[in-house]
Amino acid sequence: MHYRLVFQILGKIIILIGLSMLLPLLVAFYFQEREWQAFAWSALITIAAGIPLSLYPSRNEELRRREGCAIVTLSWVAAAIFGSLPYLFSDAFPHFADALFETVSGFTTTGASVMTDIESHSRSILFWRSLTHWLGGMGIVVLFVALLSHMGAGGLQMLQAEAPGPVTEKIKPRIQETAKILWSTYLILSVLEILLLWAAGLSLYEAVIHTFGTMATGGFSSKNASIGYYTSAAVQWIITVFMFLAGINFALYYQVLRRRSPLYFWRSPEFKLYSALIVIATIIVAADLILAGNRPGEHLVRTAAFQVVSIITTTGYVTADYDAWPSLSRALLFILMFIGGCYGSTGGAIKVGRWLVVLKNGLAELFRTIHPHALFPVRFGNTGVLKENLVLNILQFVCLYLLLFAAGTLAIAMTGLGLEDAASAAAATLGNVGPGLGAVGPAQNYAHLPVASKYLLSWLMLVGRLEIYTVLALFLRTTWRG
Repeated sequence: MHYRLVFQILGKIIILIGLSMLLPLLVAFYFQEREWQAFAWSALITIAAGIPLSLYPSRNEELRRREGCAIVTLSWVAAAIFGSLPYLFSDAFPHFADALFETVSGFTTTGASVMTDIESHSRSILFWRSLTHWLGGMGIVVLFVALLSHMGAGGLQMLQAEAPGPVTEKIKPRIQETAKILWSTYLILSVLEILLLWAAGLSLYEAVIHTFGTMATGGFSSKNASIGYYTSAAVQWIITVFMFLAGINFALYYQVLRRRSPLYFWRSPEFKLYSALIVIATIIVAADLILAGNRPGEHLVRTAAFQVVSIITTTGYVTADYDAWPSLSRALLFILMFIGGCYGSTGGAIKVGRWLVVLKNGLAELFRTIHPHALFPVRFGNTGVLKENLVLNILQFVCLYLLLFAAGTLAIAMTGLGLEDAASAAAATLGNVGPGLGAVGPAQNYAHLPVASKYLLSWLMLVGRLEIYTVLALFLRTTWRG
């Protein structure tokens, strides 16, 4: 492990986190809120902590995969710790466990909250809360790589350790250009949504807050009732559409623009499955609600579509208390928590692409049972035939994910929660969904949970966002040797 190089890059990322605190500082100044002092001190402490590390002398060392995993994981831990300072200095949360939980939930785009009365907090605090979403959505390390021009191959190691999916698609030969394109696409879509929400009647502040939550598939809102506060059909449809867009592989946008053809989306089998799942799930939920006695119409379709897209993309916004819906709809939404968005999206959970490979591999094994000597390769869109070790990696990831879910459920149940509530909390945090069912449903939050549960769920959020291996690799002795 090249510790000097790890410390140096970690220090620069910590400085970047400190600089991001200047934005809510400006918001506090604009709205004349006393919280400006909390952000000023937090930014000063964070930047001061990063400067000595960034100046740490390092040799001309190569950044390998092990350093990439260490930098990414430690960067996210540092973001969680330093990002908690504004909450503590402003007395938004009296306890560190709550401040840490809210910060981890923000950066990992989970959207699980311990705020009992959101609207009682200052606008600058809520802005910081949502900004952590937006920064974590595309990734703080990806942003760092985009801003630095000298990372070279080391940038690829860091990008692969943070970016979702088993393969990071290089849009351009230089990894910095790839990172810039991803963040530029993210920024353009964010600006577009802000303008549309503003035109639909939201204030500029509220449009920015909810765009951060939408594009990052995070789900933090400035309202206690989440998007249910806004009765405007236009607002709800705009957010539904952009949640859907945020769940798509961002590399596809570049390909579509480069080829100047939206039809390029349909060349992706993952996109087609992702779209089909949303349409089918929406029809099932809408039909289930009608059978339960709800009046059919645009409002019902909008409510069903909003909640399906919100859950499958792991955004977590709500317009209705879906925990009070019929059992079929609740069960379907719980299943969607394990699916997630596409590779290269800001969505969490297992990802549609992995489930597609699992299904194709299962079908190939079924054919091999009947034709043992025939070859049935697993194909994935333009990637072609997937290598056997990559298919095995995907199968192992799905198994490990489900194993962590089971272990997390048992551990949370040991803190006093019922089994259904514990399972819902584990699924919602590991998949970066946010609200779950039961005691952590859309009408509840995570404030009432024991401190031990909050720390455990914070760890699950981090592991889920960094897709397990990046975090668990640091527990191997061989990672720190050599």
